[in-house]
Amino acid sequence: MAAFVGAVKFLICLLLWFNIVSCIQGAREFYEFQYPFIKRASSFSSSSFSSSNTDEVSYDYIIVGGGSAGCPLAATLSRNFSVLVLERGGVPFSNANVSFLSNFHIALADTSPSSASQPFVSTDGVINARARVLGGGTCINAGFYTRANSDFIKRVGWDARLVNESYPWVEKQIVHQPKLAQWQDAFKDGLLDVGVSPFNGFTYDHIYGTKVGGTIFDRFGRRHTAAELLASANPKMLTVLVYATVQKVLFEQTGKRPKAMGVMFKDENGNQHEAFLTNNRRSEVILSCGAIGTPQLLMLSGVGPKAELERLNISMVLHNEFVGKGMADNPMNSVFVPMTRPVEQSLIQTVGITKMGVYIEASSGFGQSQDSIRCHHGILSAEIGQLSTLPPKQRTKEAIEAFIKGKKDLPHEAFKGGFILEKIAMPLSTGHLNLVNTNVDDNPSVTFNYFGHPRDLRRCVNGIRMAAKVIQSEKFTNFTKCDKPTVEKLLNMSVKANINLIPKHTNDTKSLEQFCKDTVITIWHYHGGCHVGKVVNHDHKVLGTRRLRIVDGSTFSESPGTNPQGTVLMMGRYMGVKILRRRLGKAAHV
Repeated sequence: MAAFVGAVKFLICLLLWFNIVSCIQGAREFYEFQYPFIKRASSFSSSSFSSSNTDEVSYDYIIVGGGSAGCPLAATLSRNFSVLVLERGGVPFSNANVSFLSNFHIALADTSPSSASQPFVSTDGVINARARVLGGGTCINAGFYTRANSDFIKRVGWDARLVNESYPWVEKQIVHQPKLAQWQDAFKDGLLDVGVSPFNGFTYDHIYGTKVGGTIFDRFGRRHTAAELLASANPKMLTVLVYATVQKVLFEQTGKRPKAMGVMFKDENGNQHEAFLTNNRRSEVILSCGAIGTPQLLMLSGVGPKAELERLNISMVLHNEFVGKGMADNPMNSVFVPMTRPVEQSLIQTVGITKMGVYIEASSGFGQSQDSIRCHHGILSAEIGQLSTLPPKQRTKEAIEAFIKGKKDLPHEAFKGGFILEKIAMPLSTGHLNLVNTNVDDNPSVTFNYFGHPRDLRRCVNGIRMAAKVIQSEKFTNFTKCDKPTVEKLLNMSVKANINLIPKHTNDTKSLEQFCKDTVITIWHYHGGCHVGKVVNHDHKVLGTRRLRIVDGSTFSESPGTNPQGTVLMMGRYMGVKILRRRLGKAAHV
């Protein structure tokens, strides 16, 4: 009897232990995921949710990509319909590299498979990054928030009234007015000193002159991402699966036009799943994978140029020669500004919007931190120039390794200071995207063709001259406490900061052109590949298909505003409201 009682007590203790462990794991997962509707992809069951009375799970909308557009889109559509979001990355909430401004450079330097940032190198030789996390680019960018100008809204044919309702929806939830850093304040005075006027104060609007924009970093330096917009969702109608990598869209091809039926995806353990739409003709698969991921996924699903699909033995669903075409990235060049004393870390807060087709921005302080000096900065364009003074075709793996080794041996003082950045607005040079293989985890081949159009190169030269004038201005030199440097000295200092080859004769126009070509880097504003009128119609429905839509920057033929994240966030909300109103009219709850 005593043995029986002892065995019962042991079993009770064991059950209690398992319950405690289960509760701890549950609490940890809740803290990590923050919202109850966010789950790991491996938890997916084909009978876990249904908007109909059938046993098989089905959704009114399946959104592929929980990024800058996908999160606000999902939050909006879930107010009235069942929504499944499939995000290939993890969550940002407990990731310190994502959450804090001070770790901005570390997040981009992390190239591990689980990183929120996935590096890629274009065929131009420029090292770049894609987001791989719930919240998308808002988790790894410099945080600057601004609206597009009214001309952009007119060009894309959007309803201006709804646009002006959608921007504030985003801004009230995650956007803040920055506390202006000293570097940014001095930069503002320098811009005004050289005629980038008037000063428009703090504003979200895109206006010629100098302004202070919004930021998704709060006053404590904590980042607020698109994932937080999911708080506005109807939790009963939304399921978000993380570590869910969509491999292709599933089509029914019995009718005149292929009809999207659902998607195939794999979970974090590599297991395959299929998720399906309801039978309603208005249910949709919506691609929000970004300018790299969306054209890639379309082609992997059989929609794209016939020759491209045949080359990799992909069954063709629909020939469209324009998928992956018209890829563009706004070229950026940076000029290093030395300081004799440490300067606080700051990302973009002040911007100069010129009338010559260039934007002037600034950052400071990241190069001097101990982490910054010891980290692999292959993709942190703005702060170290990512081998920028090495001609693009020579930016090999060996060159990158040599760069890292050389950087580790430099004294701490070599990294004091900051950068003045110039970015080309609306580049005329475009390139293309091609599949390398049929593995969705691998980056496609991307060519941006930087400075392929001579006008872009002329604007870069003008931008470098403007950046130099700002650095040489009385107001800015009063802050830096450095002698007024010549243009040649500035460019040579930039080269020294980037620890690489020096362009010769940097003080004449021809060499400024060469400097632009040799030091071109990215500010991660690439776009295109699924243009309106070529891949999608004006409602962003994929031409020649049914129940398939695209809502992201792959549809843009230009990057809106000085920095596009505000408009991509707004776009998610805008398209969600538009879809609901067309489907429900005044009955839509938004």
